[in-house]
This record gives sequence, structure tokens and C-alpha cells, in this order.
Amino acid sequence: MTNPLNSVEIRTTGVRVTRVGLGGAPLGGLYADVGKDAAADTVLKAHELGVHYFDTAPLYGSGRSELAYREALRQLDRNRYTISTKVGRVLMPVDAPPESEQFMNLPAMEPVFDFSRDGVLRSLEDSLERLGLDRIDIALIHDPDDHYEQAIGEAYPALAELRSQGVVGAIGAGMNQWQMLADLAREGDFDCFLLAGRYTLLDSSGLAELLPLCAEKDIGIILGGPYNSGILASDLSSAATYDYMTAPPDILAQARRIKTVCDRHAVPLKAAALQFGLAHPAVVSIIPGARSTTEVAENLEMAAFPTPNDLWAELREMGLIPDGAPTPASP
Repeated sequence: MTNPLNSVEIRTTGVRVTRVGLGGAPLGGLYADVGKDAAADTVLKAHELGVHYFDTAPLYGSGRSELAYREALRQLDRNRYTISTKVGRVLMPVDAPPESEQFMNLPAMEPVFDFSRDGVLRSLEDSLERLGLDRIDIALIHDPDDHYEQAIGEAYPALAELRSQGVVGAIGAGMNQWQMLADLAREGDFDCFLLAGRYTLLDSSGLAELLPLCAEKDIGIILGGPYNSGILASDLSSAATYDYMTAPPDILAQARRIKTVCDRHAVPLKAAALQFGLAHPAVVSIIPGARSTTEVAENLEMAAFPTPNDLWAELREMGLIPDGAPTPASP
């Protein structure tokens, strides 16, 4: 079984990430508001427990996540953590806070897509200011789903130049789909990808093509959304969320079947969710979000929870995980 506090290097960049990191979307008010002090305490507790990789983005709460990190990171040794943020959305001032079904208590800032060279440079400069830092370890092109040509033609060369200058340590892309990440892997020289929600107990669609391709090209995979935006960390009620919406009945039924197997082996569903992703050799880190010190501690506990081989064998026999998916070895 993987030690969640081990660190691994991304390619030969010198950038290291702990096997379990901290996803920053909840700190930006995803689904529930998080106060400034509570957010900072969450980050500091994660670091105290040994989590030294933090992820954020301008999109998360229109800058609130990055500002929340600032409060905590100013109290830490800059050489004792790795931080990633994203480019592709520039925050523009507006007259009133925008409406959002996902993020609570937004400031009067509107995220605007911009994958141009100038947009990338401005985005990173603004992120550094919000974070209170002088460098970013990992810069990721964020959600270029409808902007592929500009992302590969302008954003990627801008990031590659910054990497060659040592301004950023590693570059990649972060998306909720695997297909375009595969295209990017074939066309550019990327160090890592943040794959959100597409290699989980409920959606392993990234397994067949993207993960082997990244293993071949030594592109580290960071798994975001290991709980599929909540359902795999929930009580599996009808209100559970999947892919940022109310879970459809078939997905809810699948999650309940998985939980039934987990219950038979006395393994929490959360533990199986985290460890399934970590077992793949292409995966360097998994970054469940947290909005409290309690959730941070629980994520680490779940990532280290003993999971017997029989659990994984039964899940595979029942068709609940793919035949080709690696599974953790029993401790």
C-alpha cells in the first residue's frame, strides 16, 4: 500500500509532490462558504500532517482559493511545499458578484477565458499577487475544452518558455476530460496533467488510452476529484453530487453497489476511492479537496486505511472496476 506522505518527483523537473495533496476548490467556497481563518487552518493542518502539495486556480471562488492559501503559506517555509495554479482564465472586475451554482460568496470578479500569451502572463502575475509568492511550482492550462488551438499554439509555448527560464518548475494542463489531454500529450512536451474525475471508482474512462500514453511519455498524472465531486465521500443519498450536479440514478446505484462490497470487507468507501487512483503507476498524486482540518485528517487516514486484496478481487469480479485497472497490494 502507498504511503500517502511519500513524495515523488515530476519527471526530472526537481518539482516534488506528496502522493496525497490538497485540492483547493473547497477553499474557494465550492458548495459551501469557508471562512478565511478556517481555510488557512485547513492548509496549515495539511502541512503539519505531512501534505506538502497544494493545488489552486483563479477560477476557484474567483480568486478566493488563492487568497485563502496566501493566509496560510505566508506562515510556511517556501522550500517545504509545492503549489500549482492554473492559466486560461483571467479575473476581470465587474459591478456585482456573479451568480454561481457552485461557488458561494463570490467577489465582484468574472473569470474570462484567455489562452493567449498575454493572458497566460497576466494570469500568472495575478496569481502570484493573490498567493503572495514570487514563483509557481506547477502551471497548468485550465479547461481548454473549446480553445484547443489557442491553448496549444499560444498558452503552451508561453509556459514552455517560462519553464526554460526557470520561472515555473513544471507545466501541464488540467481538465475534466481525458481526450484532449491525450491530444496535448502527443503534440506538446508536458510534465504533468491534472485529470479530474476521469479515473475514479465511478468513471475510469481515462484508463485505456490516456494513462498508458502518459506512462510512456513520463507525464505524471495528478488525480483531481477522486470523490467525483462528492458522491464517493457522501452518504449516497439522493442529494449526492456527481460531476458537480445531482447524481443520476444509475451512478447512484453503481456507487451503492461499490459501497456494499466495501462494507462486506469493513473498508470505508472513501478509502477505496482514494486508493484505487493511487494504485496506477502513472499517477503521481491525488488531490482530494477539504474545507476543514477534520476533512484533511480524514483524507490521509482513508489513503492509508488497510484494504485487503479480496476487496479489489470482488469489485473486479462484479464488474465494478475494469479488468485492466491496477489495484493496491495488501500491506
